[in-house]
Formats: sequence, C-alpha cells, structure tokens
Amino acid sequence: MKIIAVCGMGIGTSILLKMNADKALEQLGIDGDVEATDIGTAKGAATTADLVLTSAELAEELEGLSTPVRVINNFMDVDEIAQQISDATTT
Repeated sequence: MKIIAVCGMGIGTSILLKMNADKALEQLGIDGDVEATDIGTAKGAATTADLVLTSAELAEELEGLSTPVRVINNFMDVDEIAQQISDATTT
C-alpha cells in the first residue's frame, strides 16, 4: 500500500504524519510505503498512491483526485491514523 502524507510545505507536519502513518501500518500489519510531500506536488504524487492523508484545511485543495483522501485531525494520534487507513482499505 502506498500512502501520501501531505502538508503545506512537505517538510514539517507531513514528515510527522509519515512517521506516525508508518507506525499505524505496522500496528495494522499492512506492508506499505508512506511518502511525505507538499500540497503543490501532492496531486501528481497521488496518481501512484492508494491513499492520501492530510489535514482538513488541505483536503479541500485535493478534491477531485481519484485516490481516496482521508482527513487526520491529530497527526500525533497513531490510533486515529490507523483507523483512517483501516477504513480506507475496507471501503
């Protein structure tokens, strides 16, 4: 499973989200790869991804992607991230 972690600049909170998404994948027992990126390159990167994780503020800018976009309210909450990944894989 390939996941894109998106923040405004791709160097701060997306790295934090990537690290916790990696932990969530491990918790779920899912083999996957998480890439941190900025909002500007997210649309292109999402074409090869299975899932996009981002904040509510940036999710609106990613509307129209064929890749599912899930909003993470707390990038530090591994359980929330795991739940969003789990929901995305079952729908």
